[in-house]
Amino acid sequence: AAERTNGYETDAQMADVVIPVPDSSTPAAIGFARASGIPYNDGFVKNRYVGRTFIEPTDSLRKRGVALKFNVISENVLNKRVVVIDDSIVRGNTTGPLVRLLRQAGAKEVHMCITCPPIAHPCFMGVDMGTYADLIAHQRTVEQIRKKVGADSLTFLSLEGMMRAVGQADGFCQACFTGKYPVPVDLLSVKTGFERGAK
Repeated sequence: AAERTNGYETDAQMADVVIPVPDSSTPAAIGFARASGIPYNDGFVKNRYVGRTFIEPTDSLRKRGVALKFNVISENVLNKRVVVIDDSIVRGNTTGPLVRLLRQAGAKEVHMCITCPPIAHPCFMGVDMGTYADLIAHQRTVEQIRKKVGADSLTFLSLEGMMRAVGQADGFCQACFTGKYPVPVDLLSVKTGFERGAK
């Protein structure tokens, strides 16, 4: 399933290299490279001792986490048009700094391709993805998100394309993409708020 690229449409076909944001995006980047014919390479070295930045409790900690977490392999992106494959954009605190790091390393163009649709709704099922105000895709168009993160282009995999790539349409919660929750949100939000307040 990782190498199926059904539903992926991007403006980045005339690029020089495809790189993943390690590690979760690596299979998708390999599949995209094979399907598009654009060479695959590693562009980032990841610090294994830094956790997922989007679940850090404050914005300043998230930004600091990105700076500590990734280093660019300059020789693999210098003077190149780079396609970056990432699994998602939640707050945008990782994407913007990564784009800037690539430009500082000499990339001519940076094209972001995301392996899921825009995450425009919070998760009330236990994943710490904040409120609507925290989500970069809430009430923003793809073009507005692109400008905010500073990429030359930004492409999201469609919901239909993602489901085709997974190969099974049933049994998955899609609420963070569609806003259609499997249980009443008002009850969940009260429960979540109570649990957070009790900590």
